[in-house]
Amino acid sequence: MTDTRQRLFISYAGPDRAWAEWAGWQLERAGHQVEVDRWDWQTGDDFIHRMDRALKNADAVVALFSNSYFAPERWTQIEWTSAVASKYRLVPVAVAPLTVDDIPPILSARLRKDLHGLDETGAAAALLEAVEGPSRPTGPVAFPGGAGTPEAVSGPEPTGQRPRLPSSAGQPDVWNVRRRNPTFSGREAQLVQLRDGLLNGGQSRVHALHGMGGVGKSQIALEYAHRFASQYDLVWWIDAEQADQFPVHYTELADRLGIAKPDAGSEHNARALLHDLRGRQRWLLILDNAEHPDQIDPWLPDGPGHVLITSRNPNWGDIAHPTALDVFTRPDSLTYLRGRIPSITDEQADTLAKDLGDLPLALAQAAGVIGNGMTLDRYRKLLTSSTARILREGEAPGYPASLAAATDIATTRLDDNHPDATALLRLGAFLGPEPIPTAWLETARPRLTTIPGDPDDLMWPHASLQHLGRYGLARIDHETFQIHRLTQAVLRDQTGPGQAALIRADATAIFAAVDPGDPETPETWPAWASLTSHLSAQHIGITNRPELRPLLLRAVLFLIRSGQSRAAHGLADSLRQAWGAELGQDHPDVLSCAQYFGHAMIDLGDSKNARPVIEETLERRRATLGDDHPDTLQSANDLGVTLNTFGEHAEARRMHEDTLIRRRRLLGDDHLHTLQSASNLGTVLHSLGEYEESRRMDEDTLARYRRTLGDDHPHTLHSAYSLATSLNELGEHNEARRMDEDTFARYRRTLGDDHPDTLHSAHSLATTLNELGEHNEARRMYEDTLARRRRLLGDDHPETLRTTHGSAVVLNSLGEHTESRRLNEDTLTRRRRTLGDDHPDTLRSAHNLAAALHNLGEHTQSRRLDEDTLARRRRTVGDDHPDTLDSAHSLAITLRALHAYPEAVHLLEDVRARRRRLLGDDHPDTLRATQTLANTLTAMGKRFEAQKLLSPKKQSKRRPGRKRR
Repeated sequence: MTDTRQRLFISYAGPDRAWAEWAGWQLERAGHQVEVDRWDWQTGDDFIHRMDRALKNADAVVALFSNSYFAPERWTQIEWTSAVASKYRLVPVAVAPLTVDDIPPILSARLRKDLHGLDETGAAAALLEAVEGPSRPTGPVAFPGGAGTPEAVSGPEPTGQRPRLPSSAGQPDVWNVRRRNPTFSGREAQLVQLRDGLLNGGQSRVHALHGMGGVGKSQIALEYAHRFASQYDLVWWIDAEQADQFPVHYTELADRLGIAKPDAGSEHNARALLHDLRGRQRWLLILDNAEHPDQIDPWLPDGPGHVLITSRNPNWGDIAHPTALDVFTRPDSLTYLRGRIPSITDEQADTLAKDLGDLPLALAQAAGVIGNGMTLDRYRKLLTSSTARILREGEAPGYPASLAAATDIATTRLDDNHPDATALLRLGAFLGPEPIPTAWLETARPRLTTIPGDPDDLMWPHASLQHLGRYGLARIDHETFQIHRLTQAVLRDQTGPGQAALIRADATAIFAAVDPGDPETPETWPAWASLTSHLSAQHIGITNRPELRPLLLRAVLFLIRSGQSRAAHGLADSLRQAWGAELGQDHPDVLSCAQYFGHAMIDLGDSKNARPVIEETLERRRATLGDDHPDTLQSANDLGVTLNTFGEHAEARRMHEDTLIRRRRLLGDDHLHTLQSASNLGTVLHSLGEYEESRRMDEDTLARYRRTLGDDHPHTLHSAYSLATSLNELGEHNEARRMDEDTFARYRRTLGDDHPDTLHSAHSLATTLNELGEHNEARRMYEDTLARRRRLLGDDHPETLRTTHGSAVVLNSLGEHTESRRLNEDTLTRRRRTLGDDHPDTLRSAHNLAAALHNLGEHTQSRRLDEDTLARRRRTVGDDHPDTLDSAHSLAITLRALHAYPEAVHLLEDVRARRRRLLGDDHPDTLRATQTLANTLTAMGKRFEAQKLLSPKKQSKRRPGRKRR
């Protein structure tokens, strides 16, 4: 007999989970191996990877078609598109009525089986026929396990309770659940997790959803009850806030089941119900808004049913399986807002969701207000200025109270029982919305005036935090606690001016007690990230706190060093303006802010506006501090860097040489500031084409950095990156590659893939690979770097354009000249607009566009561009600069293609002579010029002269052509 067993993957939409369970059970019963979409997957599994693996391992994909399955923006679209486009067989079965318009065109032509409207025997037969084909006997088939009826299929039953056909049962007879929330959306992962937890909990199928008020615990419980109603005989909802009312609630259920004795009293009837549930199958009790586990424990039923608890209190581990419920994911927030406010744009929805911290209740209230005539801008302004007032408004379907009211209720209860915890809550409300390390509180406790009790209490703040967690007013983790931004805003709104001033003073004391360490060392960055997230909160008012100025300046430096240039720009600018108005523009702290502000602008690609800020800062520091003050020398260093970005290399060299001399004299050769100047001077020498001198400087600087800071410090890695760049220009490509690969690996490990310095290193490695002829790998690296830089910096940032330029170069190397031309033209246009016609980077784009035009046979246009570029380079960087010689070489190649041999030979002889003098006879660029000159002489018929030029040691290993830059 032929084995008809198959490996099946069941694809479904969240609302159809009950159908997926039923279909999976039936197919396993028939002997098939089944994987239910997201059913068998663990939390944390990569969804796309698991889906792809499931499809590859499947003989067929069983797709449960419904309106939910084809809802816009559902992840199931990924599945059915993959299945249709792949070699795998798609088995569509409809579990709900569908029209042609409901189904995407790619699937509408597929024959499908309809399961909806059939009894279980017919539905099981239809499902098996769809999977196995019409040759399989289809009936009559009874329910699996049904008494006195034929078995639907042979084989052992799958483990676990047999799922019911969803359409066969409907709502159970014993039902006490309010109507379904029509605006419910999202939470599919949580519903899957909840269903799995209840199904797989063995004899202890008690699940507790806990989280802050307004996070949607009751909404998930309600949706679960309706979505899986067909799988239960009894579903009963109990408001469990008052535990002493359990006998009354249980008596109502006992009466409904016909087991209550009217004269026995509620206590007796409640116990009778608990006894009855031990022997009853398929029941679900929902205990909503329970508070105290110890009060609930005596009333938890045993037996094979399910209990679902919702609570603010997280401490359910002893009697239930607890699951913390967080706010919406951003995609869920956007889906919800678009459903409630159809006119809202994606950008508006994203901004509003961020303002509301993705809290479901707040989103529901906002949708209610905005949907009834208030503009989005007006709502956002009120959310800032009158938080508590606006959060009392708006219809929120399914929620018993507004967010402001819910916060009031919880805070009042907390204050009545634990005033010390309320004081901590209000203090936390005046910090940022990010997690707050408890170590901060412990360190600053003696300085806090708004916290009652003994400052030396060893159990503070842990005892107070437990109460905040139990009332759902904060999320407590191992070393941090977090209060939702809207809860914070409501609490701040309710705090009087006098008390608010005292609390802000305490917040300042907390910040002043924090010392994350050196902001230039990556090991300290997690601590700095935590701190700056609070310092940047608008409501704290940090700018008028003199004691925080040193900390704030270090925070800005951290943001710069960690690659967060936009955040550094914003913080430095706000401090510069506030402190400048209070202290004057010449105050050292104001000038430090100005220095960082200019630095951040350079990093953001805004060199034009950064330059006057940096120049003014240097002038003020010279006037107030003198030429040799460390701060003055730092500004001189920054101006030298800025001049180099403008292509003013000679003046940049002069400034760096002067700064280096002063720093060596004042600080010594190995001081970090001295090494900074040495490194920057090496960069300028490289820009000037003095590669040997640049190499010498970089090697010395790198050795000193390694000795003082270690191999992995960002300063060391930057020096190594600079040295590799010089080696590449000197033709030592293999050594450059070794250094580039090592530096890139260290950058990725210490700074991450998206840090600006990591991307610099990636670009350098791609350039070296291209020089070595590994064009495909270079292309891959360029494309990855370009995608990251576009996302992080935008299309017009100088570093983005630098990588776009590199991509165009490698395309030319790969022979994709048309695409190279397109990319070069776009880059040249952007560079001319942002940098000017004579900037070195602009001229590099012009040079490479000329090369692409030459390769496309457009020699006249290439000649015109080469001549213009050569003239500009001679004027701006001189006749001996490598870029100038590249342009002359390039023009000579084009002239040869146009048969202008005498002009080509004249140019090449000059280029060769200069390169021999500057680089030596054996440098690849010299050999390239020699080979090109010999080829040109040969084309003129001067073969003897050409042979004299060429000797074995002088022939280039590379085909003569243009220098790749």
